[in-house]
Amino acid sequence: MAIHNEIGKIGEDIAAVFLRNKGLEVISRNYRKPYGEIDIVARENNIIRFVEVKSVSYETDLYKDKGIRPEDNLHPQKMKRLGRVIQAYVISHETDDWAFDLLCVYIRTDDKSAKVKWIKDIVLE
Repeated sequence: MAIHNEIGKIGEDIAAVFLRNKGLEVISRNYRKPYGEIDIVARENNIIRFVEVKSVSYETDLYKDKGIRPEDNLHPQKMKRLGRVIQAYVISHETDDWAFDLLCVYIRTDDKSAKVKWIKDIVLE
């Protein structure tokens, strides 16, 4: 497995634990459709939260040298694909109240720690 895939998997695992610790119920992980995937589907009270997880290792060249943040990888084309997957989920599960969130996970592989930034209620256009 490539290092960026490993970092992504670790980041998603950290994100799921983070959401559970915040009181959310993780309903599904890696909800897939042919045109895209939602990393985590979670329930917070009566709201379904669709969560995209973007992870970066503090040790990577992109983060250190170029200052690229995880949220920089949530570009308009990606958001359009996510919107289609969310729409499919909402229709098939007859869900009325939902939100789209982004969890940015900053991983330090040297001391096995992480920092999470939760950006809630992103508007999908």
